[in-house]
Amino acid sequence: MNLVRAELERLFARRFVQLMVVLLALAFAVTAATTLAGSHRPTADELSSARAQAIAARRNMEATHQQCLARQDAGISPDDTGDYFPDDCSELDPIRQDRLPIAADYLPGVFSFAQQARPLLYFLIAFLVLFGFLVGASYIGADLNSGGVVNLLLWRPRRLTVLATKLGTLLGTVLALAVAASLVYLATFWVIGQTAGLAGQLGDDFWRSLAAVHGRGLVLVLLATAVGFAIATLGRHTSAALGAAAAYAVVWELGARLVLEIVDARRPDQLMLSSHIGAWLNGEARFWDAQRCRGNSGNGYCEGFYSLTWGPALVVLLVITGGLTVAAFAVFRRRDLI
Repeated sequence: MNLVRAELERLFARRFVQLMVVLLALAFAVTAATTLAGSHRPTADELSSARAQAIAARRNMEATHQQCLARQDAGISPDDTGDYFPDDCSELDPIRQDRLPIAADYLPGVFSFAQQARPLLYFLIAFLVLFGFLVGASYIGADLNSGGVVNLLLWRPRRLTVLATKLGTLLGTVLALAVAASLVYLATFWVIGQTAGLAGQLGDDFWRSLAAVHGRGLVLVLLATAVGFAIATLGRHTSAALGAAAAYAVVWELGARLVLEIVDARRPDQLMLSSHIGAWLNGEARFWDAQRCRGNSGNGYCEGFYSLTWGPALVVLLVITGGLTVAAFAVFRRRDLI
């Protein structure tokens, strides 16, 4: 019997995997039904009013920018009037903003696919990351705990080949499921936008941006799956992965973050795995560094933000995942499995 086919059968036969698939479908159905029930096709009057409000908002942004430029040219300090204006008026330039107000911003109760597709995709990615981590941990953890791996090694006595086949089968299955689920998910909400809401501006830039988030999300799902698999292999039980994840969240993400803030450490966010996950998924993440503005008190506006970009974030995620995976294979190669 082919080893990959045997692993596929074992994977799909697991009740926990079946339960997680059902929960995935249920979460998808509830989200779609809630969105459909809370949306409606906007009337002509609603669209006209929303367009007028969007135009007014854009004009107000332009007026604020011109006011900042006028005060800057006149040498008027913001402190003289109590109004806040940045030192660099280009920050208020509507042309340089990430997005300008549009009619959909002023249509409450109307689902806009162009506006909501990205947040909805983030929700799906978060669920798929949890799905991959739990399935990866339970897939190998249950086999190690029940003696299934020992029985498999009697048939195919090559430890690294068996473990690599398990991991490869797991990653391939999770990837196929994640791609299929995300495509059906987005297609469903696109139909809702077309029939019971607004499609919005779906240009090439929109689809490229959404595809980039989708691709990065799929990579994150695979990394989470491999991490769950590796920790459960090291701990020989599914609960080892769950305990490690809970311990990291409580001890480091919450406890250590609090301690670093108390001691006023420099850039504590860059030491957190969640920051690198956010930077990878969004392409960039910005954080506040209070120490950058400490000597600037009373001297006007201070740019105290710093950025984490997707490149270094991906390196961190790959190093952690790769290190855990290599350690799992090294321990599995020498461990007494009985």
